[in-house]
Amino acid sequence: MNKATGIFGLALSLAIASPALAHGSKAPEPASHGPVMSADQIYTAFGWDFDKAEIKTQKIADGFYVLFGLGGNIAVSVGKDGTLIVDDQFPQLMPKIKAALKDVGSDKVDFVINTHWHFDHADGNLTLGKEGSWIVSQSNSRAMMLDDHIVNFGPFAGEQKAYPEHALSDITFDRTMQFHINDQKIDLLHVGPAHTNGDTAVIFRGVNAVHLGDVFNNSGYPFIDADNGGDLAGMIAFCQAVHDAIDDDTIVIPGHGPVTDRAKLARYIEVLTIIQGRVQALIDDGKSLTEIMAAKPTAEFDTEFQANAMMLPSFLSRVYASLTR
Repeated sequence: MNKATGIFGLALSLAIASPALAHGSKAPEPASHGPVMSADQIYTAFGWDFDKAEIKTQKIADGFYVLFGLGGNIAVSVGKDGTLIVDDQFPQLMPKIKAALKDVGSDKVDFVINTHWHFDHADGNLTLGKEGSWIVSQSNSRAMMLDDHIVNFGPFAGEQKAYPEHALSDITFDRTMQFHINDQKIDLLHVGPAHTNGDTAVIFRGVNAVHLGDVFNNSGYPFIDADNGGDLAGMIAFCQAVHDAIDDDTIVIPGHGPVTDRAKLARYIEVLTIIQGRVQALIDDGKSLTEIMAAKPTAEFDTEFQANAMMLPSFLSRVYASLTR
């Protein structure tokens, strides 16, 4: 999920009295969190205005595009066999998403692959499922869609409600799966717990592109949903497996942020590995979360990763939760 300044400012102001983040307090248990926001409160805190939002389209190759709006980036394959998309954002944006799809030659979404179950990547299922699109995900993601969950960012949290039957995955896989559509061989890959417990990388072999969902964030430090199966070491391993499965010419589509390349993915792996080692060393020395934050183990990377004083408590708390679980 994106970590916009608005939600961090609001959440941290709500949590200011929370002993988990108060100066000099003891480190929280990994499952602790600040105030729980409803979906509407999160939309407001992010500053998301569905009426004013625009869907922007980037052409990657003939028949292959990326749509940017609110929430996760959408990859689109359109051609003689129909339309396959990766992630679907929000039902509130679906008329605009459909207009953008029509502009690139699509009249109907035949398949939607959810890279994971978080609302900003999969809530569009609520519309597309009713309209007959086949929904595909890793099996753990479908299992998570069956129940209500709290998505814990550390200083704050959001609630995500169970999906109705029509918005659930129709097709699931465990480790690998393949599509053959629009002259593309498309590999779906699950390595293990990473951003969540049910992430999928989608590799489009024909156009040499990969969509990594929120396992790779190109707009800041990643969010690790440690309370719902996410794992920092797993995120690093997942990214490394995808890195090794592509080449230097592969177009890399992150869950959030601009399209990039394999070199940027390699740098992301390098930085996360360094941060993991530093935070683990501080934990081994008996440091609390408050003390780890004060040690600033990410400082040299904060400008590169567009971090600020509001983003860091969430990132470091989720790193801490992952490493102490």
